[in-house]
Amino acid sequence: MESLLLDFLKVTESAAIAAKPWVGSGDKMAADGAATNAMRKVLNQLKMDGTVVIGEGEIDEAPMLYIGEKLGLGEGPKIEIAVDPIEGTTSTVNGQGNAITVIAAAPKGALLHAPDMYMEKLAVGPKAKDKINIDAPLEENIKEVAKANGKSIKEINIYIQDRPRHQEYIDVARGLGAKVHLFNDGDVSFAVAAGIKNLDIDMFVGIGGAPEGVLQAVALKCLGGEMQAKLVLRNDEEIRRCKEMGLADPNMTLRHSQLVNSDDCIFAATGITDNLFLNGIQTTSHGSYITHSILLYGKEQHLRFVESEHPVFEVV
Repeated sequence: MESLLLDFLKVTESAAIAAKPWVGSGDKMAADGAATNAMRKVLNQLKMDGTVVIGEGEIDEAPMLYIGEKLGLGEGPKIEIAVDPIEGTTSTVNGQGNAITVIAAAPKGALLHAPDMYMEKLAVGPKAKDKINIDAPLEENIKEVAKANGKSIKEINIYIQDRPRHQEYIDVARGLGAKVHLFNDGDVSFAVAAGIKNLDIDMFVGIGGAPEGVLQAVALKCLGGEMQAKLVLRNDEEIRRCKEMGLADPNMTLRHSQLVNSDDCIFAATGITDNLFLNGIQTTSHGSYITHSILLYGKEQHLRFVESEHPVFEVV
């Protein structure tokens, strides 16, 4: 896996560059299609036997990167891939912040095969690892995280997506005196940010997409943090889908090792527009693009930020 680090960085850089012309365009399909095509092109050049396990739909929804799609040259390691060509498509086409391209990868059998449904998530950084329990009341988790991080509850910073379904979380956290920071779209960045020490984010909590949850779990594994989750089952069809994808007990609490069960994993993301820890794409005076990315490898747990300039001939 380690030998593919720079290859996966190129995947997200290429997708971000492809999406750049669609920033502010209002055309979500065109933006997503451009990023997807760029990702697929680079992935199919890699020496790997890759399979998409977290993608943008089933095979009949092509040309998106669909669940079960085979990628790479068919030689080399057998790899499972979780991908979101644009996390924050609405933000991209509205010219707003917090749009990234993102990919995660691990050896075959290492990633949860999560259906496209809701998932309750709780994420923290390295100091609070092994101190959280998603089955416990939020109040208890906030107190444990504060203790682990050496803070008073009034110093705790919690990121929660601004949605009606999260009002109880918001009320509980603020009722204890914790600081709640609300955001609109794209929860991958905010969960990942909980694992980046210098951002002073103590916890991410909320209900969001299960596919995004796997991406978040890989990043936090690489950063030494922790994520726990529970699928939010709304009907019999979702239960059936879970069982079809290998989840014998869809109601089970998903510990971090059940979301991603290997340290031999990779996470890469490139900013399209600015977010908490990545700059959006910049254009130089001579027309090339400068990208800003995060690149993580689970066995090292090193935080890498990568700034790259892409010559004009690469920007197509």
